[in-house]
Amino acid sequence: MTLEKSQLNELHWLMEMLHNIDVGLVVLDKEFTIQIFNGFMENHSGLLPRQVKGKLIFDLFEEIPKDWFTRKAESVFLLKNKAFTIWEQRPYLFKFDSYRPVTGSADFMYQNTTFIPLLSSTGDVSHLCLLVYDVTDNAVHKQGLKKANEELAILSQTDGLTQLFNRAHWETCLLAEHKRWGRSQHASSLVMLDIDHFKNVNDTYGHVVGDVVIRHLSSLIRHHVRETDICGRYGGEEFAILLADTSLKNAYVFAERLRKEVAKATVTYNDIDINYTISVGVAEVDESITSHEAWVECADAALYQSKETGRNKTSLHPKQNR
Repeated sequence: MTLEKSQLNELHWLMEMLHNIDVGLVVLDKEFTIQIFNGFMENHSGLLPRQVKGKLIFDLFEEIPKDWFTRKAESVFLLKNKAFTIWEQRPYLFKFDSYRPVTGSADFMYQNTTFIPLLSSTGDVSHLCLLVYDVTDNAVHKQGLKKANEELAILSQTDGLTQLFNRAHWETCLLAEHKRWGRSQHASSLVMLDIDHFKNVNDTYGHVVGDVVIRHLSSLIRHHVRETDICGRYGGEEFAILLADTSLKNAYVFAERLRKEVAKATVTYNDIDINYTISVGVAEVDESITSHEAWVECADAALYQSKETGRNKTSLHPKQNR
C-alpha cells in the first residue's frame, strides 16, 4: 500500500469516527456558519449535513441565545482557549428531544458543551469546534436526588398527623425569632392553644376520631395564619403559632378569630358529629423574656389561665394583661 493511499485511509477512518461518535460535533467559521455537522447532530436535529453546511447557526437553531453565544465564541477566538457550558448553568445549547428510555421523564436532552479553538497552519484560530455531550441521565438523576433530599428535609420538619411543623423545627424557628427580636425590637407574639376536654373525645369516640379533630384544627390554623407565620404541633392536642411582627393586641384579635371559628365548626366522621372548643394563651416578647423557653412558659401560663377560668377563651400572659 502506498503512503498516499495509507494516509487517505486514515483520513477516511477519522471522518467515519467523527461522524459516528455518540457526541455532537459542529465546526463553525468566524461568521458562525456551519462547516461540519456530524451524525449525532443529524440524528437529533433531523437535518442533513448538506442542508446545514454554509448556513448561519442562529438561523437553524433559534433557541441558541445569539448575544451570549457570540460573547462565548469570541473569547475562544481571541484567547485561543477552550470554554465550557454545563447543564446546571444552561440546560441545553441545542433543544433536542430526549429519547432515552431510562430518562423518559425529561422533556429535552440536557447537554454539556465544549468550545474548542481550531488553529490554521499559520497559528491563527480560524474555526470553532462545538462538542455536545448528552448528560440527560446524570441531570435527571441529580435533579431527582435533589428533590428527594428536599422532600426528606420537609418530612424531617413536619408533624405527620397535622402537616404542621413538628416541635423540634418549630422551637428552632422560635429561637431564631427571639434572637431577631433582640436585634430589631419589632413586636412579636406567641400563641399557644389547646383542645378543651380532648380526653373525653378519645374516650368517647376513640383515637381515630380524636385524630380527625386534631387534623380539623390544624386545617383551621393553616387557613387563618399568614405565610410569614410559623405554626406547629407542640404536643398531643396542643399547638403553637408564632406571629412575627405582631403586637399583643393584634395577636389577641387573631386568637379570638380562630377560637370563634373553631367553636362554631362541626367535625363529621361517618355518622358522628362533634363540636369542640379551644383555650388560647398569648404572650408578646419583651425585655423580661430572656429566652425562647421563657417565651413558651409565658404563653403557656396564659393558656393555663384560660383553662382555669372556664375554657373556650383567650387569655393574655398575666404580667401583660393590662
